[in-house]
Amino acid sequence: FLNISQAERDGSNEYSDYQPGSLNTTDQLIRDLDNIDIVFHIGDLTYSNGYISQWDQFTAQVEPIASTVPYMIASGNHERDWPNSGSFYDTPDSGGECGVPAETMFYYPAENKAKFWYSTDYGLFHFCIADSEHDWREGSEQYRFIEQCLASVDRHRQPWLIFSAHRVLGYSSNDWYSQEGAYEEPMGRDGLQKLWQKYKVDIAFYGHVHNYERSCPIYQNQCVNKEKNHYSGTVNGTIHVVVGGAGSHLSKFSQLIPYWSIYRDYDFGFVKLTAFNQSSLLFEYKKSRDGKVYDSFTISRDYKDVLACVHDGCEPTTLAS
Repeated sequence: FLNISQAERDGSNEYSDYQPGSLNTTDQLIRDLDNIDIVFHIGDLTYSNGYISQWDQFTAQVEPIASTVPYMIASGNHERDWPNSGSFYDTPDSGGECGVPAETMFYYPAENKAKFWYSTDYGLFHFCIADSEHDWREGSEQYRFIEQCLASVDRHRQPWLIFSAHRVLGYSSNDWYSQEGAYEEPMGRDGLQKLWQKYKVDIAFYGHVHNYERSCPIYQNQCVNKEKNHYSGTVNGTIHVVVGGAGSHLSKFSQLIPYWSIYRDYDFGFVKLTAFNQSSLLFEYKKSRDGKVYDSFTISRDYKDVLACVHDGCEPTTLAS
C-alpha cells in the first residue's frame, strides 16, 4: 500500500519536484518484487494536473512493477476533482482530468469505471476499495456497495478483510485535520464505522495525507485493545493506517499526539502485508530510503475469533428469535 507520485530519473527538471521519495519508493518495490504478489496505489497517482506527459513518465516509472504483478489503483482528488464535474469535492485538483486518464490507463474491476469503487480477492485477502471523491455517506449508492462488499466476504477463504480509500475516512493526526477538530475527513468515519465494526474489518488504509500513522484497534474514538505490536484472539476493532508518504511532499503532524496514535513518521515509506496462513499476519512499515522496517505488528488468531461477537458487531437477538 502506497501513494507514490512520479519523478524524473535523468535528473532533468521535474514538474512537481517529487524525486526524493518517489524514485526511492519505486526502487525499493522493484528490489523486493520476488516477494511481492500485488501492489495497491491508493490514489494521487501522478499529480499530472492535466499534463498528459506526466502520465507517460509515471507509467514508465512503474512499468517494472506493473508488468510483473497486479498494480491496483484507487481514485484520489488529483485524479478526479473538478468543479461542476460530479465529483464530491468541488476543487480543481485534477487539472480538468476528471478521472479520465486514470480510468483508461489502468484496469480495475469496477462495474462502472467512472464510479471508482470495487472489490477484489487475492490469496487470503478480500479488498474493498472505496472512492473518496464520490459520495460515500449513508444512503448513497457507494455506501450500499461498501456494505455489500464487506458482507460478501467468506472469512474461511479470505480471512483478512481490508478497506481502503484515498482520503482519510478514519483517523489521522495531520495538522489540518486537528485544526478542524475531527482528526478525519469531514463526514468520514461517522457512517462507515458501523460497517467496519459489524463486518470486522481488520485494517483500513488511506493516502492523501503525506506521512505514515498507525492507530490502535479502534471503534468510536476508543482503543479497544491495549496491545501495540501483537494482536491475538478477538481484536474488537479496526486498525487504521495512513500510508501517504511514498513520494509527494510530506505533511506535518499536529503537535498533540492523540492517545489512539500508536506510531507516526514524517518520512517517505510504504506498507507491506504478509499473510502466512488463515491465522497469522505480518504488517511492516518500511522507509523508502533504505527498505528497512521501522514499524510492525503481527496478528495471530483462529477462524472462530473472526466470527466472535464484539460491541455493535453482531445483530441483536432475543430469546424469541
